[in-house]
Amino acid sequence: MFIIRHAMNEDMPQLLKLSKLVHSFNLPQDKDSLAAKIDRSQRAFAGSVKDPKGREFVFVLEDLDSGSVIGTSAVYSKISWPGHPHLFFKVRKHEHYSRDLGTGQVHVTIQLDTDETGPSEIGGLILAPGYRGHPQKLGSLLSYARFQFIGLHPKWFQQRILAELMGALTPDSHSSLWDYLGRRFINLSYTEADTFNQRSKEFILKLFPSVEIYISLLPPEARQLVGKVGDETLPALHMLEKLGFKAQDHVDPFDGGPYLQASRDDIPIVRHSESRILAGTSTSATHSGVVSCVGEFGFRAMRSDFMVSGDSVRLPAKTIATLGAQSRASIGLTAFDKSSNALSLKGSPSLKGSPSLKSLPTRKAKRGSRSRG
Repeated sequence: MFIIRHAMNEDMPQLLKLSKLVHSFNLPQDKDSLAAKIDRSQRAFAGSVKDPKGREFVFVLEDLDSGSVIGTSAVYSKISWPGHPHLFFKVRKHEHYSRDLGTGQVHVTIQLDTDETGPSEIGGLILAPGYRGHPQKLGSLLSYARFQFIGLHPKWFQQRILAELMGALTPDSHSSLWDYLGRRFINLSYTEADTFNQRSKEFILKLFPSVEIYISLLPPEARQLVGKVGDETLPALHMLEKLGFKAQDHVDPFDGGPYLQASRDDIPIVRHSESRILAGTSTSATHSGVVSCVGEFGFRAMRSDFMVSGDSVRLPAKTIATLGAQSRASIGLTAFDKSSNALSLKGSPSLKGSPSLKSLPTRKAKRGSRSRG
C-alpha cells in the first residue's frame, strides 16, 4: 500500500538518497539545505506561514509495506516578487528572406528575461527507479495529490501555475547548453551556477548579455537542447500536457528545459477536487480516485474507492485507518475515470476547503499502527 504525506525530519536519509538520483535543486543534496526545506514545508502544512513567498509544500510517497520513502514532489505558492525575479530565456523565431537569392531561413533566438509577478510552481517530482512503471501509476499519484491539494486550498496559490521540466543532461549531469553558452559569460560549472542561483539572481543579470542570441551560432549538441526534456522526463511532460499545461516559449537558462503553464482553475484535477464529511465505512463505491485527510498522522493522501451521498462520503475501513481519519473529518476527494480523467462530483454542494492544517505529528506512525492497516 502506498500513501502520499507531508515530509518530516525522519525522512532526511531517504530524501538524500532520492536527491542523488536526479539533478534537481528542488531537492537539495546537502543536509542543511534539505533540513531547512523540510522545516519550511512542515510550517506551511501547519498553516503557520502567512507570507506566500515562504510557503512551500513537500510531499513524499511512502511504501507502507517496507516503510520506505520512494518518491517526492513539491508545490510553491509564489516563486517571484519585486527584487526576486524568476529568470528564463524567452524563445523567439525570426524569418529572414533574400529576394536576390530567392531563399530564406527561420532563425531561433533566446534572450534572458525576468518575471516578478509571482506565479505558483509545481516541481521536484522524483520517483525511485524500482517503482517506475508500477501498475498503480505511482508517478501520477505523486502529481495528482498535489493538484488535489491546490484545489482544496486555492487561496494559498496563484491563478498562474508554472511547471519547470528538466532539460536533457549528459550522463555525468552536465548541460551542453550551459557549457557552450552560459559558461562563456559566467565562469562557473552548470552545477555551481544552478546552486548559486538558489541564493542570488544578481550574478546572472549582471554577467549575462541582455540581447537576443541566435542559437544557430551554437554547436548542434547545444542548439537541440533548447525547449527539450530528457527521456526520463517525457512521462511527466505528457501527463502535464494532458492536464492542460502548455509551453510558453520560456526555457530554463541553465539546461534549456521548458516551462509549462496552466491557469489554476482550468486544471481538471484542481477544478473537480472537493471535500465531504466522513460519515462512516462502506464496502460499496460510487467513485474511485484520490482521497486525502488531515488526521491522526497529519496530511495523508492515497488511492481509494469511495461512496458520495450529498455532502458526506463513506470510505473502506482500511482507507480510514490508513488516513488516520476521525469521525466527521473533512475528506478531500478527486474522482477519476478509467482513463485517469478527473470527474465532477455532482450532487450536493461541496464543502470546498478543508480545516486548518494544525498539530502535525513530528514522528511517523510506528510499524503495525493503524496507518498500516
